Amino acid sequence: MLERQTHHILFLAGILAGVFLLLTEEMRVGGFLSLPSVFWLVMAITIPILHQAYVWFVWRSELHYGLMSSWFGKKLGFYLYAFFFGILFMLRLVTIVGLAIANQGSLKFDRRLSLLIAVILFVPWLYLIYSVYRYFGVKRALGIDHFDQSYRHMPLVNKGIFRYTPNGMYIFGFFIFWIPGLIWLSPAALLAALFSHTYIWVHYYTTELPDMRLIYKEEEMGKI
Repeated sequence: MLERQTHHILFLAGILAGVFLLLTEEMRVGGFLSLPSVFWLVMAITIPILHQAYVWFVWRSELHYGLMSSWFGKKLGFYLYAFFFGILFMLRLVTIVGLAIANQGSLKFDRRLSLLIAVILFVPWLYLIYSVYRYFGVKRALGIDHFDQSYRHMPLVNKGIFRYTPNGMYIFGFFIFWIPGLIWLSPAALLAALFSHTYIWVHYYTTELPDMRLIYKEEEMGKI
């Protein structure tokens, strides 16, 4: 487990270095609510790190030690985790929208084309949300299988968008973070979206996939 978290930190450091190298003067232009674009960019990167660190801590401590369940009970422990998960996720969206507004118009790109791309990204994202509610379940999407062992006997979902890929939430779910930058033509918001979408795959390979190998049967894992 320590080796995987070392990899996580190293990948994060590499991605942050990439963000610094890609940062341009155009991304520093503008402000929103009397706060400069740089502030919004820092927040749009810091919140995802805090969010994924929070999920890592809760998932690992619950899976291996039952920490939240021992403190609050399985049901309340999960709902408390989900509540703060929701707050951090919304803060991710709020900060990237704030960044897009602060840095709006800095990207020299055809607005009609950018809006078309935004719509194209929104469609599979919307289908993903439908698939999660219809077939997957919000609780399971949030990681209730770390809390409730009855979920560990359920097969992996292969309906809706999950018919096409088992990693629908990582591929399509983060399209939502690209849309603000496309709507407001903000290169800084697009950079933050690139960071967020890249960093979620670090979470997948260093946290979620190892956890799933412990939780689910080997024959089910072979489908991923």
